[in-house]
Amino acid sequence: MEYLYTKKTAWDELLGRLLVSHDIFGPVAGEHFQEYEHLSSATVPEVIYNRPKPASPLKIFFLPVRENVTSPRKQEKQRIIIGAPACDTEALGLLDEIYLDSDFEDVFYRSRRQNTIIISSDCFDVMEHCHCTSYGIRPWDEKKADAAVAVKGDTLFIRIISEKGRKFISDTGVFTPVTDSSMVSFIDSRHRETESMLERANRLLPDYARTGSLVKESGQAVWVKHSATCVSCGACTTICPTCTCFLLIDKPGFHKVKQMDACQYPGFERTAGGEDPLGELHERFRNRYMCKYVWKPEKFHSTACTGCGRCIEACIGKIDKNKLFMELAK
Repeated sequence: MEYLYTKKTAWDELLGRLLVSHDIFGPVAGEHFQEYEHLSSATVPEVIYNRPKPASPLKIFFLPVRENVTSPRKQEKQRIIIGAPACDTEALGLLDEIYLDSDFEDVFYRSRRQNTIIISSDCFDVMEHCHCTSYGIRPWDEKKADAAVAVKGDTLFIRIISEKGRKFISDTGVFTPVTDSSMVSFIDSRHRETESMLERANRLLPDYARTGSLVKESGQAVWVKHSATCVSCGACTTICPTCTCFLLIDKPGFHKVKQMDACQYPGFERTAGGEDPLGELHERFRNRYMCKYVWKPEKFHSTACTGCGRCIEACIGKIDKNKLFMELAK
């Protein structure tokens, strides 16, 4: 892996200068969580590095909750998104497969992807519901972002991932190549520590393929049991980095509005004739897991659950999908 480094203060000053020409976003601490903010010169030094994870998934930058897809588009500044964890950048693999499909390309998604530089942040810690390694994903990015950062004291190290990232780093003029591998040995050490923590915490959780088999073979009783506290709010799908169902709503003046939808909403699959194959709560509940662990793996190469744990954290009914899967695996 190719690393460069600079002083953390020099990086902050660079971002401050780039605010003139770029829209820059990064995770900043709130009262109970961290969340992406549109950075200003005052908040650039407050960006959180190497600690999971922003409350919102990375997909919000590429798939807005609601947008008019027939209205004229303004020229936008290039965007820089800092601090995305690997569970979020990995999710871009599935989004790219869906929205950059050559037969059904979403031009708005493509434009946003091309106009964005993504600088990931290696996770040097874990949160209670993090389980990326259970699904074969490392807690640091090596392929989906454009670059990744790790901070030690007053030094910021950056790892080149893509050619877009290489050009960005080269153009900044503030980075020096790492020539002594001992300078970045702490990164490998922190990677191993984080992986070990995740593996210990989730040792009973079945892997991605096994989960798909368990979900597919399961009977109705387990879904009735675990959906008992579900209120069909859709929080699990809207907060998920890979769920992207949407509606196209016709508006006066021949406008079309694309709006996020969720398979957990009542009426999600209701037809014009009134039939609804997901009319029962437990059927809608199971449908989401069938989609993530059975149907999407049959159609796409990318993982449809990246183990971020946000769906567990956001659930009003306190439903823990990992406990459900471990129950199925007994």
